[in-house]
Amino acid sequence: MAGYLLGYDLGSSAVKAALVEADSGAVMGSAVSPADELPIQAPRPGWAEQDPEVWWTHVCAVTRQLAAAHPASWRAVKAIGLSYQMHGLVLVDHALRVLRPAILWCDSRAADTGRRAFEALGEDVCMQRLLNSPGNFTASKLKWVKDNEPDVFARVHKAMLPGDYVALRMTGEAVTTPTGLSEGILWDFQRDGMAEVLLAHYGIPAAYFPPIVEVFSVQGTLRSDAAMELGLSAAIPLAYRSGDQPNNALSLNVLEPGEVAATAGTSGVVYAVSDTPRVDVQGRVNTFLHVNHQRPRPRYGTLLCINGAGSLYRWLRHAVMAAGTDYDDMNRLAATAPIGADGLSLLPFGNGAERLLHDRLTGARLDGLDFNRHTRAHLLRAAQEGIVFALHHGLQMMRGLGLGTRTVRAAAANLFLSPLFCSAFATLTATRLELYETDGAQGAARAAGLGAGLYRDAAEALRGQLQVATFAPEPSALPAYREAYERWCSVFEL
Repeated sequence: MAGYLLGYDLGSSAVKAALVEADSGAVMGSAVSPADELPIQAPRPGWAEQDPEVWWTHVCAVTRQLAAAHPASWRAVKAIGLSYQMHGLVLVDHALRVLRPAILWCDSRAADTGRRAFEALGEDVCMQRLLNSPGNFTASKLKWVKDNEPDVFARVHKAMLPGDYVALRMTGEAVTTPTGLSEGILWDFQRDGMAEVLLAHYGIPAAYFPPIVEVFSVQGTLRSDAAMELGLSAAIPLAYRSGDQPNNALSLNVLEPGEVAATAGTSGVVYAVSDTPRVDVQGRVNTFLHVNHQRPRPRYGTLLCINGAGSLYRWLRHAVMAAGTDYDDMNRLAATAPIGADGLSLLPFGNGAERLLHDRLTGARLDGLDFNRHTRAHLLRAAQEGIVFALHHGLQMMRGLGLGTRTVRAAAANLFLSPLFCSAFATLTATRLELYETDGAQGAARAAGLGAGLYRDAAEALRGQLQVATFAPEPSALPAYREAYERWCSVFEL
C-alpha cells in the first residue's frame, strides 16, 4: 500500500491540508492558508458571505506548501478527501461558473423563510420526515435567493454545498452525498431520498441539486487542469467528502452510538452519535446522517452548534488585545482571573442567529462590567466561560433527548488548547474530556484511504492516533462554576 493520502479541511476561517502515510497512518506534514484568517463579508446585519474562488486559491496555496516540504512523496498521493464548512450554499450556472458569493453557515437571512415553511408544512411532517425545522439551512437559503434574487435564481444550474464546489473544481463533476443533503435539510429520512416535500413547498426542482454518491467512494478523479494548479498528478481519486462536524467526529473515532465529539473553532459544537434519530421539536439541536450511516446499520449525528466560539476570541484578539498578542498569551491571562470573572458575564452569541435560541439574532452581550475592578483578564475569562456555559446549556438539552455521555473527545486545537477552557468544560458538564492530536484535514485524508479501498475498515484507517491529554471534573471547582453558570442564565434570561 505504499503511498500517501491528502486531506483538506475547508473552513470559514482557513483552509488546512494534511499529508498522511497510508501504510503507517503517520502524519507527514500539514499546512494552513492564509496565515491569518479568511475574512467574512457582511453586506447587511446577519449576513455572512465568502467568494468560493477564495477557497480554491487557498486550497492551491496549502497544496503547494505541502509539495514544497515533501517533494519526494508528492507523486505518490493515492487518494484525496475533503471536509468542509456545513450548511453553506454555492450556486453555479451551466458553465459551472459561480453566480454569487457563497451564503455561509452563520448567515441568518433565511431564518424567517425556514420558520414559515415549518408552520406551513407542520410539525409532524418536518420532524418525522426531515428530523428538523427547515430553519436557516441550505434549502431555505436557496428559497431566499429564489424570492429575493430572481435574476440569479433564473441562471442556476446546480446548488451545492461548499465542499461540493471545491470537489467540482478538482474533478469537473458536480455530485453530492446523502450526509451533505441531510445537513442542508434536503433529505427525507422516511423515504431515504431527496426531501421532495420541502422542495415542492419551496417551488424548487430536485434537478437543481447534483447526483448523489456515497460518502466513502471514488467520486471523481483529479482532472488535468486542476492537477496542474495544485501541483499533483492527474487522475488521483477523490474518495471522501463530509461536512466538518461529522468529519471531526470521524477523525476522533466517534462513530458508534453513545460516542460524542466536540470542537471549539469558529463555532463551538457538541456532536453525539446514535443509532436512532433524536428529534428536538424546538429545533435547538439538529440531527443529520452520520458519515458511516448505512441502511442495515443506521447512524445519526445530533449537533449542538454555538456560532460564537473562536469567532468571539478572534474578535477580542483584534479589537481588545495589544498588537502582537497571540492566543496562548490570552489563555494565560484569562487563567489569572477567578472563576466567575468577578461577576462579569458574557453571552457569546454574536455570529449570526443561534439555533439554541430558536434562530434568534441576539448579538453578544456583556453584563456586570465594573471599570474599577475588571481587566482584560476578567474579560477573557468571561469569554471562555460564556462559551462553556452555552455548550453546557445545549448539552443539557441533548441529554434530555437521551444522548447522555460521560466522555467527550476533542482535538487539541483552538479553544481546547486552553487548560482553563478544558477544565471548565469537564467540570461543569461532568464529563471526562479526552484530547487527541488530530484535525479535520487528517481525518479527511484517512477517510479518503477508506473510500479508495486502501483500508479494510475505519479502525485500520484511524490507527496510530495519539491521545495527548485528559481533563476530569474538578469537584472543588464545581460549586463556583455552577454559581457562575446560574448567574449567567439569570442575567441573560436563558
